[in-house]
Amino acid sequence: MNPIVFEIFGYSLRYYGLMYAMGLLAVFYLGKRDLRLRGLNLNEDQYFDLILWGFLSGWMGGRLYYVAFNFDYYFSGKVPWYEFLAIWHGGLAIHGALILGPLTLWFYCRKQRISILPVLDLLAVHFLLAQALGRIGNFMNGDAHGVPTHEPWGIVFPYGPAAHEFPGLPTHPVMLYEGALNLLGWFLLYSLRKQPFRPGFFACFYVLLYAAIRSSVTGFRADDLMLMGLRAPYLISLLGGGTALAFIFIYRLYRRQS
Repeated sequence: MNPIVFEIFGYSLRYYGLMYAMGLLAVFYLGKRDLRLRGLNLNEDQYFDLILWGFLSGWMGGRLYYVAFNFDYYFSGKVPWYEFLAIWHGGLAIHGALILGPLTLWFYCRKQRISILPVLDLLAVHFLLAQALGRIGNFMNGDAHGVPTHEPWGIVFPYGPAAHEFPGLPTHPVMLYEGALNLLGWFLLYSLRKQPFRPGFFACFYVLLYAAIRSSVTGFRADDLMLMGLRAPYLISLLGGGTALAFIFIYRLYRRQS
Protein backbone atom coordinates (compact mmCIF):
# COMPACT_ATOMS: atom_id res chain seq x y z
CA MET A 1 0.00 0.00 0.00
CA ASN A 2 1.53 3.27 -1.15
CA PRO A 3 -0.10 6.60 -2.01
CA ILE A 4 2.34 7.13 -4.91
CA VAL A 5 1.87 5.32 -8.22
CA PHE A 6 5.35 6.22 -9.49
CA GLU A 7 7.93 9.00 -9.36
CA ILE A 8 9.90 10.46 -12.26
CA PHE A 9 12.30 13.40 -12.35
CA GLY A 10 11.29 14.41 -8.84
CA TYR A 11 7.57 14.44 -9.61
CA SER A 12 5.13 11.88 -8.31
CA LEU A 13 1.80 10.60 -9.54
CA ARG A 14 -0.49 9.83 -6.62
CA TYR A 15 -3.41 7.44 -6.56
CA TYR A 16 -5.47 10.24 -5.02
CA GLY A 17 -5.17 12.44 -8.10
CA LEU A 18 -5.27 9.51 -10.52
CA MET A 19 -8.59 8.24 -9.17
CA TYR A 20 -10.15 11.70 -9.34
CA ALA A 21 -8.98 12.04 -12.94
CA MET A 22 -10.41 8.63 -13.79
CA GLY A 23 -13.70 9.62 -12.16
CA LEU A 24 -13.85 12.79 -14.24
CA LEU A 25 -13.23 10.85 -17.45
CA ALA A 26 -15.78 8.18 -16.48
CA VAL A 27 -18.49 10.80 -16.01
CA PHE A 28 -17.52 12.45 -19.29
CA TYR A 29 -17.48 9.35 -21.49
CA LEU A 30 -20.48 7.58 -19.95
CA GLY A 31 -22.56 10.74 -19.79
CA LYS A 32 -21.69 11.74 -23.36
CA ARG A 33 -23.72 8.79 -24.63
CA ASP A 34 -26.79 9.99 -22.75
CA LEU A 35 -26.87 13.64 -23.85
CA ARG A 36 -29.73 13.02 -26.29
CA LEU A 37 -31.49 10.88 -23.68
CA ARG A 38 -31.69 13.93 -21.43
CA GLY A 39 -32.63 16.22 -24.32
CA LEU A 40 -29.36 18.19 -24.18
CA ASN A 41 -28.19 19.59 -27.49
CA LEU A 42 -24.53 20.00 -26.53
CA ASN A 43 -21.43 19.27 -28.55
CA GLU A 44 -18.46 17.46 -27.00
CA ASP A 45 -16.54 20.64 -26.14
CA GLN A 46 -19.53 22.24 -24.43
CA TYR A 47 -20.17 19.09 -22.44
CA PHE A 48 -16.54 18.79 -21.35
CA ASP A 49 -16.48 22.47 -20.28
CA LEU A 50 -19.60 21.88 -18.23
CA ILE A 51 -18.10 18.87 -16.47
CA LEU A 52 -14.78 20.62 -15.91
CA TRP A 53 -16.47 23.61 -14.28
CA GLY A 54 -18.48 21.28 -12.08
CA PHE A 55 -15.42 19.22 -11.14
CA LEU A 56 -13.17 22.17 -10.30
CA SER A 57 -15.83 24.00 -8.32
CA GLY A 58 -16.74 20.77 -6.55
CA TRP A 59 -13.09 20.23 -5.63
CA MET A 60 -12.87 23.79 -4.29
CA GLY A 61 -16.13 23.40 -2.39
CA GLY A 62 -14.97 20.14 -0.84
CA ARG A 63 -11.75 21.73 0.34
CA LEU A 64 -13.34 24.96 1.61
CA TYR A 65 -15.94 22.96 3.52
CA TYR A 66 -13.25 20.84 5.19
CA VAL A 67 -11.02 23.82 6.03
CA ALA A 68 -13.97 25.75 7.46
CA PHE A 69 -14.69 22.91 9.88
CA ASN A 70 -10.99 22.76 10.84
CA PHE A 71 -10.27 26.49 10.80
CA ASP A 72 -8.46 26.48 14.15
CA TYR A 73 -6.03 23.82 12.94
CA TYR A 74 -5.11 25.46 9.65
CA PHE A 75 -4.84 29.05 10.92
CA SER A 76 -3.63 28.60 14.49
CA GLY A 77 0.04 29.03 13.60
CA LYS A 78 0.80 25.40 14.47
CA VAL A 79 1.17 24.48 10.79
CA PRO A 80 2.44 26.53 7.84
CA TRP A 81 -0.27 28.83 6.45
CA TYR A 82 -0.17 27.06 3.09
CA GLU A 83 -1.06 23.69 4.66
CA PHE A 84 -4.70 24.32 3.75
CA LEU A 85 -3.67 23.68 0.13
CA ALA A 86 -2.10 20.27 0.87
CA ILE A 87 -4.99 18.01 -0.17
CA TRP A 88 -2.57 15.07 -0.43
CA HIS A 89 -2.56 15.14 3.39
CA GLY A 90 -6.29 14.52 3.29
CA GLY A 91 -9.16 16.95 3.63
CA LEU A 92 -11.85 16.98 0.95
CA ALA A 93 -15.44 16.82 2.14
CA ILE A 94 -17.94 15.50 -0.39
CA HIS A 95 -20.78 17.59 1.05
CA GLY A 96 -18.92 20.78 0.21
CA ALA A 97 -18.51 19.55 -3.35
CA LEU A 98 -22.23 18.80 -3.54
CA ILE A 99 -23.01 22.38 -2.54
CA LEU A 100 -20.61 24.43 -4.64
CA GLY A 101 -20.53 22.12 -7.67
CA PRO A 102 -24.25 22.31 -8.55
CA LEU A 103 -24.34 26.00 -7.64
CA THR A 104 -21.57 26.72 -10.14
CA LEU A 105 -23.30 24.58 -12.77
CA TRP A 106 -26.49 26.58 -12.23
CA PHE A 107 -24.65 29.84 -12.98
CA TYR A 108 -22.87 28.26 -15.95
CA CYS A 109 -26.07 26.82 -17.42
CA ARG A 110 -27.93 30.08 -16.92
CA LYS A 111 -25.21 31.97 -18.79
CA GLN A 112 -25.19 29.41 -21.59
CA ARG A 113 -29.02 29.18 -21.63
CA ILE A 114 -29.01 25.49 -20.84
CA SER A 115 -31.71 23.86 -18.74
CA ILE A 116 -30.11 22.92 -15.42
CA LEU A 117 -32.33 19.98 -14.39
CA PRO A 118 -31.43 17.70 -17.34
CA VAL A 119 -27.75 18.51 -16.70
CA LEU A 120 -28.00 17.55 -13.04
CA ASP A 121 -29.92 14.39 -13.97
CA LEU A 122 -27.24 13.43 -16.49
CA LEU A 123 -24.36 13.92 -14.07
CA ALA A 124 -26.16 12.42 -11.08
CA VAL A 125 -26.47 9.05 -12.82
CA HIS A 126 -22.70 8.62 -13.10
CA PHE A 127 -21.35 10.63 -10.17
CA LEU A 128 -21.51 7.71 -7.75
CA LEU A 129 -19.10 5.83 -10.01
CA ALA A 130 -16.65 8.74 -9.75
CA GLN A 131 -17.08 8.70 -5.97
CA ALA A 132 -16.38 4.96 -5.87
CA LEU A 133 -13.12 5.53 -7.75
CA GLY A 134 -12.26 8.39 -5.41
CA ARG A 135 -12.57 6.07 -2.40
CA ILE A 136 -9.83 3.90 -3.87
CA GLY A 137 -7.64 7.00 -3.75
CA ASN A 138 -8.62 7.49 -0.10
CA PHE A 139 -7.68 3.88 0.62
CA MET A 140 -4.21 4.21 -0.91
CA ASN A 141 -3.77 7.58 0.82
CA GLY A 142 -4.85 6.29 4.23
CA ASP A 143 -7.46 9.00 4.75
CA ALA A 144 -11.26 9.06 5.16
CA HIS A 145 -10.36 6.28 7.58
CA GLY A 146 -12.28 4.23 10.11
CA VAL A 147 -12.12 3.58 13.82
CA PRO A 148 -10.05 0.72 15.27
CA THR A 149 -11.54 -2.76 14.99
CA HIS A 150 -10.80 -6.36 15.96
CA GLU A 151 -12.58 -7.71 12.88
CA PRO A 152 -10.35 -9.91 10.68
CA TRP A 153 -10.70 -7.49 7.75
CA GLY A 154 -9.32 -4.56 9.73
CA ILE A 155 -6.32 -2.90 8.04
CA VAL A 156 -3.18 -1.39 9.55
CA PHE A 157 -2.43 1.63 7.37
CA PRO A 158 1.27 2.41 6.95
CA TYR A 159 0.64 5.92 5.57
CA GLY A 160 -1.59 8.90 5.94
CA PRO A 161 -3.94 10.17 8.65
CA ALA A 162 -5.02 6.65 9.65
CA ALA A 163 -1.42 5.70 10.46
CA HIS A 164 -0.86 8.94 12.37
CA GLU A 165 -4.03 8.66 14.45
CA PHE A 166 -3.94 4.90 15.06
CA PRO A 167 -0.33 3.74 14.58
CA GLY A 168 -0.09 -0.04 14.39
CA LEU A 169 -3.81 -0.56 14.98
CA PRO A 170 -6.16 -2.25 12.49
CA THR A 171 -9.03 0.04 11.49
CA HIS A 172 -12.21 -0.35 9.52
CA PRO A 173 -11.47 0.19 5.80
CA VAL A 174 -14.53 2.41 5.75
CA MET A 175 -13.55 4.04 2.47
CA LEU A 176 -13.92 0.62 0.82
CA TYR A 177 -17.30 0.09 2.48
CA GLU A 178 -18.53 3.35 1.01
CA GLY A 179 -16.84 2.69 -2.32
CA ALA A 180 -18.70 -0.62 -2.66
CA LEU A 181 -22.03 1.00 -1.76
CA ASN A 182 -21.35 3.83 -4.20
CA LEU A 183 -20.74 1.27 -6.93
CA LEU A 184 -24.01 -0.52 -6.14
CA GLY A 185 -25.81 2.82 -6.15
CA TRP A 186 -24.34 3.62 -9.55
CA PHE A 187 -25.55 0.29 -10.95
CA LEU A 188 -29.06 1.13 -9.71
CA LEU A 189 -29.07 4.62 -11.24
CA TYR A 190 -27.52 3.32 -14.46
CA SER A 191 -30.20 0.65 -14.81
CA LEU A 192 -32.94 3.28 -14.39
CA ARG A 193 -31.41 6.01 -16.55
CA LYS A 194 -33.58 5.33 -19.62
CA GLN A 195 -36.81 5.63 -17.70
CA PRO A 196 -38.63 8.85 -18.74
CA PHE A 197 -39.02 10.34 -15.28
CA ARG A 198 -39.65 14.06 -14.95
CA PRO A 199 -36.58 16.37 -15.04
CA GLY A 200 -34.95 16.52 -11.63
CA PHE A 201 -35.85 12.98 -10.57
CA PHE A 202 -32.38 11.49 -10.99
CA ALA A 203 -30.70 14.43 -9.27
CA CYS A 204 -33.03 14.12 -6.27
CA PHE A 205 -32.79 10.33 -6.23
CA TYR A 206 -28.99 10.59 -6.21
CA VAL A 207 -29.11 12.92 -3.18
CA LEU A 208 -31.50 10.57 -1.40
CA LEU A 209 -29.40 7.52 -2.29
CA TYR A 210 -26.10 9.05 -1.21
CA ALA A 211 -27.63 10.34 2.02
CA ALA A 212 -28.52 6.73 2.85
CA ILE A 213 -25.08 5.45 1.82
CA ARG A 214 -23.14 8.03 3.81
CA SER A 215 -25.35 7.64 6.88
CA SER A 216 -24.81 3.88 6.85
CA VAL A 217 -21.00 4.17 7.02
CA THR A 218 -20.59 7.31 9.11
CA GLY A 219 -20.64 5.38 12.37
CA PHE A 220 -17.42 3.61 11.30
CA ARG A 221 -15.58 6.82 10.38
CA ALA A 222 -12.90 8.24 12.68
CA ASP A 223 -12.48 11.57 10.93
CA ASP A 224 -16.01 12.85 10.46
CA LEU A 225 -16.54 16.58 10.80
CA MET A 226 -18.65 17.69 13.76
CA LEU A 227 -21.45 20.24 13.86
CA MET A 228 -23.17 21.27 17.10
CA GLY A 229 -21.70 18.25 18.83
CA LEU A 230 -23.07 15.83 16.24
CA ARG A 231 -21.53 14.18 13.21
CA ALA A 232 -22.04 16.62 10.33
CA PRO A 233 -22.73 13.87 7.73
CA TYR A 234 -25.77 12.72 9.71
CA LEU A 235 -27.20 16.22 9.81
CA ILE A 236 -26.39 17.04 6.18
CA SER A 237 -27.70 13.67 5.00
CA LEU A 238 -30.93 14.14 6.94
CA LEU A 239 -31.43 17.64 5.54
CA GLY A 240 -30.40 16.77 1.97
CA GLY A 241 -32.15 13.42 1.82
CA GLY A 242 -35.34 14.81 3.36
CA THR A 243 -35.39 17.73 0.95
CA ALA A 244 -34.79 15.46 -2.06
CA LEU A 245 -37.57 13.09 -0.97
CA ALA A 246 -39.95 16.02 -0.49
CA PHE A 247 -39.15 17.34 -3.98
CA ILE A 248 -39.76 13.92 -5.55
CA PHE A 249 -43.25 13.68 -4.06
CA ILE A 250 -44.32 17.33 -4.05
CA TYR A 251 -43.43 17.80 -7.72
CA ARG A 252 -44.30 14.19 -8.65
CA LEU A 253 -40.91 13.69 -10.25
CA TYR A 254 -41.44 9.94 -10.16
CA ARG A 255 -44.10 10.21 -12.86
CA ARG A 256 -43.09 9.16 -16.34
CA GLN A 257 -43.34 11.66 -19.15
CA SER A 258 -45.33 10.67 -22.21
